[in-house]
Amino acid sequence: MPDSPIEPENKRRDFRNFFHSVRFAIEGFWAALKHEPSFREDLIFVAILTPLAIILPVNAVSTALMIASLFLIVIMELVNSAIEWTIDDISLEKRLFAKRAKDMGSAAVFLSYLNCITVWGLILYSNWDRIATLEFLTWPPPFLP
Repeated sequence: MPDSPIEPENKRRDFRNFFHSVRFAIEGFWAALKHEPSFREDLIFVAILTPLAIILPVNAVSTALMIASLFLIVIMELVNSAIEWTIDDISLEKRLFAKRAKDMGSAAVFLSYLNCITVWGLILYSNWDRIATLEFLTWPPPFLP
């Protein structure tokens, strides 16, 4: 029957496949690091703010949310870069749908930044009484003997 859909091939899942997936993910990370200035800038942003999120006097859930909102920026930048590279690989010709797809990828990065600002702002605002005293910057910290 020519009208019947073609069934996709079932992929084997085993440990070798898992290690290949990890290797491909690492290669993608290094490619983004090498070829994407925006990705490098986002990583610097994350590297600076992650220690701050850890030392701020907020609860563990708030710390996790702050760090997750930072990593969402990096994740969205990777997705945006993948979209842009794919479209550029297909054609460098100016096309409406290609522009729209690239703009949507950029919007995802922008929204992840807005999400990060909102999460950090709400957490900092709700804990400002403890943060403003700067007691968390004293040395040695109270939990050390």
